[in-house]
Amino acid sequence: MDPISQQLFKHQRGNAEKLQAIGFQQQTDHYVRQQPLLAGAFQLTLTVTLPNQVTTTLIDNETQLPYTLHLQPQNSGEFVARVREAYTAALKTVIQQAFSADPFQSAQARHLIQAVAAQYHNDLELLWQKFPNNAVWRRTDTQKWYAVLLQVSKRKLGLASDDLVTVIDLRLKPEQLATLVDNQCYFPGYHMNKKHWFSIILDDQVSDTELLQRLAVSYDLAH
Repeated sequence: MDPISQQLFKHQRGNAEKLQAIGFQQQTDHYVRQQPLLAGAFQLTLTVTLPNQVTTTLIDNETQLPYTLHLQPQNSGEFVARVREAYTAALKTVIQQAFSADPFQSAQARHLIQAVAAQYHNDLELLWQKFPNNAVWRRTDTQKWYAVLLQVSKRKLGLASDDLVTVIDLRLKPEQLATLVDNQCYFPGYHMNKKHWFSIILDDQVSDTELLQRLAVSYDLAH
């Protein structure tokens, strides 16, 4: 992946049916589409390997050679800028039509998302356009949140690191929170009422089995 496509697609997840609906053809394990770019001056080939690996080839129709100047930030001529703008716009259009935001890509987060969909039939809701790395699960019957997924730096949890991690916020009764929170595996609920919520970093320190058990408790408390 080139730096432009890597940046645009890194927190996205493609949908096979939507890709095919906008003209991508399946070829073994990937999807391919060709399209003109910049009034037909170029031919852009997009190759998508799900969930979000996207490679591109841009051919100059006059020379029939690959064109790559737009991928190099130091190239700032007027024509290169026009190509870069058209190229970026084409990729963003594909994202709008066939991808959805997917900021939570750790193995434990992926497993949790699949488990919630299977057990509670709830999808993550990305409620805040300005905060695409925050999402919630809510009960269908009461519409109350029972879990929140966020990406935060460890330092915001009180740890001595600026590394970004995915955390889940869950509900718990106040009297149980007092004995659970240890600021190592269990933290006061980030961005939530700390009397009723706690946070877990999704880095496998807490097992999937325990995580799902605590999620079930949180779900029940959102009645």
